[in-house]
Amino acid sequence: MILRLIAVFALLFSGHVSARAGGLPEFAPLVEKQASVVVNISASKVMLSKKGPVFRSSPDLSGLPEWLKRFQRGDRDLPEEPDEDGPAQGSGFTWGSDGLILTNAHVVDGADEILVRFADRRERVARLVGLDKRTDIALLKVEAKGLLRASLGDPSRLRVGDWVLAIGSPFGFESSVTAGIVSAKERWLPDEGVVPFIQTDVAINPGNSGGPLFNLKGEVVGVNSQIYSQTGGFMGLSFSIPIDVAVDVAEQLRQFGTVRRGRIGVQVQEVTFDMAESLRVPAAEGALIGFVERDSPAFRAGLRVGDVISRFGVKTVASSNDLPRIVGSTLPGAQVKVQYWRGGEQRESLIQVGVFPEEALKPVRAVAAMPRGANALGLVLQEPSREQKREAGVERGALINEVAGVASRAELRPGDLITGLIVAGAYSEVMSAEQLNRTVNAMAKGRAVTLLVRRGEAQSFVAMRLPAL
Repeated sequence: MILRLIAVFALLFSGHVSARAGGLPEFAPLVEKQASVVVNISASKVMLSKKGPVFRSSPDLSGLPEWLKRFQRGDRDLPEEPDEDGPAQGSGFTWGSDGLILTNAHVVDGADEILVRFADRRERVARLVGLDKRTDIALLKVEAKGLLRASLGDPSRLRVGDWVLAIGSPFGFESSVTAGIVSAKERWLPDEGVVPFIQTDVAINPGNSGGPLFNLKGEVVGVNSQIYSQTGGFMGLSFSIPIDVAVDVAEQLRQFGTVRRGRIGVQVQEVTFDMAESLRVPAAEGALIGFVERDSPAFRAGLRVGDVISRFGVKTVASSNDLPRIVGSTLPGAQVKVQYWRGGEQRESLIQVGVFPEEALKPVRAVAAMPRGANALGLVLQEPSREQKREAGVERGALINEVAGVASRAELRPGDLITGLIVAGAYSEVMSAEQLNRTVNAMAKGRAVTLLVRRGEAQSFVAMRLPAL
């Protein structure tokens, strides 16, 4: 008997270990297949670098961009903050092979210039097709061919406890992968009444916004949008916009540039068990009307404070959170039958859905405004003085006086000295500011160019691409 019990225990124990070892998903194939649909987004306001002193030196390397970390000396005395807000960092993913990209509205809202970087390191300036702040969805368009389109899944098939995975650029660390499980579905957040969020414990941080949430089939089921945090960092509560909601919004943005959202002019709240008894409704369900706007569609349909809406058109209103989403997705102008409870009786009314006023879309320039005298790269150049050339240990070159456009994204600064130029594999020495301007301005749009830049005693190559537009 004892031996038999030991054998049974051994079988159970070994089976438990096997289940744990074999039950964990293998994420690597998913990442290898889907990482290329994810993009990094940098959205900035137009900013012109201040004219600064030349060749100030310091051994402190903190705060320098990546391409200057090899340098031995820096410019500590130059201003650390730009004239305007710095670029907002976020993520996104390709929605169509024709250059459409989905991301969060808060990533690109108010930007004058949007730069998209693909997994293969290509960079393109994006045009804002439209954005919707209420769902936090934005649609971008870039001029690029042969893009792999993300496969979309069905969020309704997600189960609480299912594994999910996010790819994005937290804190600028591109193509970072995090994984977790679905913590809850249709999570309604305060002041977010039109989005039934997917709650997960996937690590999401600043820079992940707008990136995709994948299921284990490699399908995008959500757009990572926000976290709950008391510290500003990840605390295990992440929220993603279901992809079906995002696509519905994106389709409208593509067609109209804005979202046409229905509205009936009521404020609603949950029905508690005690309320259900006093209101004489059969269950603690529906949306209790707490306020009706005068001359609104609901007012004209005869709805009153205290009515409990149980059905809107063909859709059941199970809770107060359902109503804003159902009404918002209804085409303005539509005639809809509304069922509601009043005084213990169920009634019906016909309501004509109104339109929710949308904010005007701020146009985004494809290319940032340039200062007077700037070349195609956004550089205002001047001839270095004899003293400046002596201090730098060079005989010729072009001194940067102001920076804008693509040059500002390459972290060039006033006071940097350009001594060399590489185009189509051929290196040439920069003889003067006039010669460099003439060469750059004669290059074809979208052409790549590499500059040899000297700052203090350090020197490094900096690559950039002329604007395509």
